[in-house]
Amino acid sequence: MRSTGIRRTVAALGVSALALTACGGNTDDSASGKTRITVNCMPPKSAKVDRGFFEEDVAAFEKQNPDIDVVAHDAFPCQDPKTFDAKLAGGQMEDVFYTYFTDARHVVDINQAADLTPYVKELKSYGTIQQQLRDIYTVDGKIYGIPRTGYSMGLIYNRALFEKAGLDPDRPPTTWAEVRTAARKIAGLGGGTVGYADYSAQNQGGWHFTAELYSQGGDVVSPDGRKATVDTPEGRAVLQTLRDMRWTDDSMGSKQLLVINDAQQLMGSGKLGMYLAAPDNIPILVKEKGAAYEDIAIAPMPGGRATLVGGDGYMVGKKVSPAQIRAGLKWLDHMFLTPGDGFLGDYARAKRHDAPVGLPEPRLFTGAADAKDQQVKKANANVPVENYQPFLDGNASLDMKIEPPHAQQIYSVLDGVVSAVLTKEDADIDRLLKDASGKIDGILARG
Repeated sequence: MRSTGIRRTVAALGVSALALTACGGNTDDSASGKTRITVNCMPPKSAKVDRGFFEEDVAAFEKQNPDIDVVAHDAFPCQDPKTFDAKLAGGQMEDVFYTYFTDARHVVDINQAADLTPYVKELKSYGTIQQQLRDIYTVDGKIYGIPRTGYSMGLIYNRALFEKAGLDPDRPPTTWAEVRTAARKIAGLGGGTVGYADYSAQNQGGWHFTAELYSQGGDVVSPDGRKATVDTPEGRAVLQTLRDMRWTDDSMGSKQLLVINDAQQLMGSGKLGMYLAAPDNIPILVKEKGAAYEDIAIAPMPGGRATLVGGDGYMVGKKVSPAQIRAGLKWLDHMFLTPGDGFLGDYARAKRHDAPVGLPEPRLFTGAADAKDQQVKKANANVPVENYQPFLDGNASLDMKIEPPHAQQIYSVLDGVVSAVLTKEDADIDRLLKDASGKIDGILARG
């Protein structure tokens, strides 16, 4: 699943809006002497700072490349799974289009992606991107997309509540047993305080079950992608921990069937001790939910085995011309893949507009490119980076595992499992996992 979307939502920039046109078309407009490309994932007008940054960067790109005309389309979220395939099949997708990591192979399988292999040598930054991220968009030895950002899951926690509960905020839980103990102490503060919250609706419960299963050393599907592997000791351990916290310890509160906004509201109001999320939740907790940066910290996934990673990138339409492919790659280099610069990397600009700089986002680059990016980020940090050091230190020893194939369908099945455990004290864990395994096998068999 995606994490939380747009990173910055504060004051406006005085930059004129780009003209918008209909999607698709795949005409390079060579008769005018310009190569025209359509691109998506421009932030909506409601995200004023991000919108302004994006427009500013596109205008700078067009000035540097007067032979290229960029037509951007806004969207939030950047991709709607309900319409994604229909837009591709109907020729309505932009020339250069946003995808989640989990979309890559599917877009290739339905023959809607251009093979970028002959062109990536023209992408200056490609060789500096983390290999494991490049591999996500490489199918059968051919390159079909360019990664843009990544995230990994961790344990967000409230330092102030840790202190009130007699816990050391500089030593967050590293095992699920320690999470359970900490949650019980935090819930013991009373006044409606919840020790640990988890999602169990809108496919988000299945997403978190997957992350928790990875953390225990388990997996959702077999390495060949053909069989479910949730009906295992690791799967039972995940559900037993949730059951114990919910019903034995009463540390998860009585309200269940939560989604991400519910957990964010609880954390922002100072009523929640811990929940699983990616680092980009932190500015949302502060900017939108009322928390203070000083109180919010993040630790690595408990369990010490693995963490779920996700992210996004761009692919290019199958019918796009070679000139448009080259223009699109130049645009990606300018916008997203220049260390310390561009839409996501201009940390000095972000700081000037009170956007958070210094969050522990997974590193996109390697080598000298990474060193430059980190140097510029550190010089402009405006959040308490020491609160995130446990997350960075712990992640170094974890396996980074991408979401399973057919993720949303599988998450829908696992949602029912998690919600049953959290809403029914007598839920049969063995039966739930056996039934879910059969349903997931069916999803995988259909391809």
